[in-house]
Amino acid sequence: MSDIPQFQRIKQATLEQLRAIGTATIAGALSKAGIRNPHLVGLTPFNPGATACGQAVTLQFMPKREDLHWGDEYAAAPGRELHRIAIMACQPGDIIVVDARGSLSSGVFGEMMLTSFKARGGDGVVIDGCIRDFPEVKTLDLGLWLRGVTPNFHTQTDIFPHAVNVPIACAGCFIEPGDIIVADDDGAVVVPLALAGKILETASAKTEWEVFSRMKLEEGGRLDKYYPLNDEAQKEYEAWLREQSTPPPAPPRSIRDG
Repeated sequence: MSDIPQFQRIKQATLEQLRAIGTATIAGALSKAGIRNPHLVGLTPFNPGATACGQAVTLQFMPKREDLHWGDEYAAAPGRELHRIAIMACQPGDIIVVDARGSLSSGVFGEMMLTSFKARGGDGVVIDGCIRDFPEVKTLDLGLWLRGVTPNFHTQTDIFPHAVNVPIACAGCFIEPGDIIVADDDGAVVVPLALAGKILETASAKTEWEVFSRMKLEEGGRLDKYYPLNDEAQKEYEAWLREQSTPPPAPPRSIRDG
C-alpha cells in the first residue's frame, strides 16, 4: 500500500485533549477561527455515549459505472477493492471517513471489515452513508456516525469505491486526509490539521472558565454575569484561579513530630 498517500501525524496527547473538550466547544472555537461549517450534518451517533478523536483516513465513492466496477463485492481485482485498502491503511487511533454520497441503500462496510478495523486500533467510523450487519457491528463497541443502516453490500446498488486518502466532501464538509475528526453524541466535527494547535488553545481556555461559570450558575449566579463572563465576573474568575493554584498551608507539627 505504498502508493496510498500519507499525511502528517500529530501527537496522541493532542488528540486526547481534543476528545476531552468535546464537539460543542470545538465547534465554537472553529467558528471564531473563521471555519464556517465544521459540522458533518445529518450523521447520527449509532453508538450513543461513544466518543472518537483521530486523524481521517478518507475513502471516496463515486456513482457506479459498470466498465470501472462490475458490482460483485468479491470479484474486483485487489487494486480496485479500495474499501478494503482504506481499512488496511488505518493506524491505531485513526478514524475512517467515507464520502458515500449520502446513499441510504449501499452498505459501505459490514461486520468483517469493521472487525478488522477495530482490531487494528481504529477509533471511529464516520460515513455519509450506511453500513450493513448492524446487529453484529454494534457489539464491536465502535463509535459510529452514519446516515443509516442497510442490508445491501456496498456495490450492490449505485456507488463504488474510487479513491483512498484524497480530499473528500462528507456530509457537507471538505475533509483532507489527516484532518482531525472529533465526534460524540452531539455529532462529528472536522478540525483542519493546520489549525489543531490554535483550536486546542482556544477551546481549552473556554473549557477552563466554564468550570467557574458552571459553579457560579449552580449557586444561583446571574446568567448575564457568568455566561459569558462579564468584566466583573472575569476578575472573580482570575481571583478564583489564583486561589486554585495556591498550595494549602502546611498543618502544624505535633509534639510527636517535633
